[in-house]
Amino acid sequence: MKKLIGLVIIVGVAILMSVTVPDKKAHKLAMMKVIKEYVDEEAANKGIADNGITRLGKNLVTKTIEEVLSNKMIVTNYFLFNTTHIEMKEKNQLLSVGMFGHVFTFDKEMLRDALEESALLKEEAKAEKKRLKEEAKEEKKRLKEEAKAEKKRQKEEAKAEKKRLKEEAKAEKERLKAEKKRQEAAAKAEKE
Repeated sequence: MKKLIGLVIIVGVAILMSVTVPDKKAHKLAMMKVIKEYVDEEAANKGIADNGITRLGKNLVTKTIEEVLSNKMIVTNYFLFNTTHIEMKEKNQLLSVGMFGHVFTFDKEMLRDALEESALLKEEAKAEKKRLKEEAKEEKKRLKEEAKAEKKRQKEEAKAEKKRLKEEAKAEKERLKAEKKRQEAAAKAEKE
């Protein structure tokens, strides 16, 4: 009889768990609550006054994160519970676990670490972009100088070729002049 009662309890809990698995919307709402608390806490810790501009900034941050969650959050259902995760740096980051109608989200420290890591990655990407831009600028400068040097070399070759052709023409002209003189001298000698 104890085994049967144990089995009924286990089956009952399993049915209760499967019926009360939260949906994606519940996960998103729970995470947004933690994010809003975190943003408010960070603003208070940094001594930022609660005015219209601050609220606008907080709302912007919250809306941005909400949009990312809506687009990137993946819910995996395991029948008795479900999890949500998001792909960060080519690996899945667990965000929350849902069971019994409740969503257990990440803590504020994990959120802080993820945001700091995200900021660090953004700075690294910015530095890499700047480095690549500088490399491209240097390569463009090098290619421009090479092209300039090549143009100068071709100009000098053309100038040398022109000078050589001019000297050849002058030599040919002198040779023809000498040939003409020799023929005139031969014609004159023949007449005499």
